Amino acid sequence: MGLAEPAPSGNLSKVGQPSPLRVAYFYTTLYSKRIHLGAAMPHAQGDESVSINIRARARQRDLIDQAAERLGRSRSDFMLEAACQKAEDVLLDQTFFTVDAGTFAKFQALLDEPLPSTDKLRRLLKTKAPWEK
Repeated sequence: MGLAEPAPSGNLSKVGQPSPLRVAYFYTTLYSKRIHLGAAMPHAQGDESVSINIRARARQRDLIDQAAERLGRSRSDFMLEAACQKAEDVLLDQTFFTVDAGTFAKFQALLDEPLPSTDKLRRLLKTKAPWEK
């Protein structure tokens, strides 16, 4: 997720209005839920079905078919879901938003705070990575 430098102090939120950070979070959350619920993209018109054609090598098709079969899905359903998930990731990772200087400082402070020590975290940190085994 992209994060902007703090907005100039002239862009501070007015009392009673949501901060730019909250608006960005709400928008990204809403956008994410719209995609997962199958809502139309802002530029799409209606629920009409359209055709998407792609070329693939035989080994790519076989790989996709094998994965789709494991999930009990058709090739088309599997490919459409995978493509939509990837598209959502790309769009959400490139979301740009600004925050006022105070909010940015709070956000950076949260990132700089050490994680609380828990048994689960200690176990995780002691676990070898799969490539180290």
